[in-house]
Amino acid sequence: MHRLRVAFLFGGRSEEHDVSVKSAMEVAAALDSAKVEPVFVGITKAGAWKLCDGPSPTWEAGNCRPAVLSPDAETRGLLVEDGGAWRAIRLDAVFPVLHGRGGEDGAIQGLLELASIPYVGCDIQGSALAMDKSLAYIVAGHAGIATPAFVVLNGAAAPPRDLACPVFVKPARSGSSFGVTKVERPDQLDAAIAEARRYDAKILIEQAVPGIEVGCAVMGNGADLNVGEVDQITLSHGIFRIHQEARPEQGSENAVITVPAELPDAKRGEIRAVAKSIYVALGCRGLARVDMFLEPGGRIVLNEVNTLPGFTSYSRYPRMMEAAGIGLSELVDRLIALAVGR
Repeated sequence: MHRLRVAFLFGGRSEEHDVSVKSAMEVAAALDSAKVEPVFVGITKAGAWKLCDGPSPTWEAGNCRPAVLSPDAETRGLLVEDGGAWRAIRLDAVFPVLHGRGGEDGAIQGLLELASIPYVGCDIQGSALAMDKSLAYIVAGHAGIATPAFVVLNGAAAPPRDLACPVFVKPARSGSSFGVTKVERPDQLDAAIAEARRYDAKILIEQAVPGIEVGCAVMGNGADLNVGEVDQITLSHGIFRIHQEARPEQGSENAVITVPAELPDAKRGEIRAVAKSIYVALGCRGLARVDMFLEPGGRIVLNEVNTLPGFTSYSRYPRMMEAAGIGLSELVDRLIALAVGR
């Protein structure tokens, strides 16, 4: 049986570096060695690429060598430093287990397109569109999908003062709730904008949507889509920040995630259908987690789309897929097959 040589990229320069390492550890443990010959490439917080033995909290202290992904389509793989020279490692596919900037925004996807290497996940357009929440809202809205009311601040523009609180202030292009603040009073707005600008010059101010947070895992290309079970986030206070907590493996300090969501079958089916519509409208492929709000009156409103969601033990995407009968090993196999087959 021919084994596919697949490079797994992890780490990266974004604020989600540590989460990426944890995700890669879970993916590596789930690999079927009879089908996949893994090549692990860690990217440091400073942006250095290293061929390494595998993802771990201390991966940089292990056996590492400089490596780069060649944009040359004839090389179609990595260039690795070996004894003062560079040797090529040809790849069948790449699984970028990267979250946030540089991993989900189209940057790594552009490099992989230049290199002519199949890769897991959304293409350049879908990645960039989903990463920018304001653009995602515009496109989804034109497709007839409900979105929050919002305004965008670019550069040092002054915020409008006629917004009805509560609102959420967030970086337009970031993830895992980094830089996100719920503003209950107008006098809190300036501090919230300053916090968001630590992560992005483009700021989104959106009206809070009443109701509960729900999500749906989607996998596939074109019209051939699989969806996981719907989940539900119940907050005791604050906002959902599980990837920023000290020990998320032991549970969240303010959130309970229920899979399947405690909703009637018909409503869960409607949420799954809306998730698929959003996935298609934004041009997603491979995989994405679609986060939504369910209002008290039953309306479903887009929150955001995560094109490379977490794969940690506590992450929502693999848990939703597992609840639908697709375990992590099968999930990884299918994602790689989708990449190679398109």
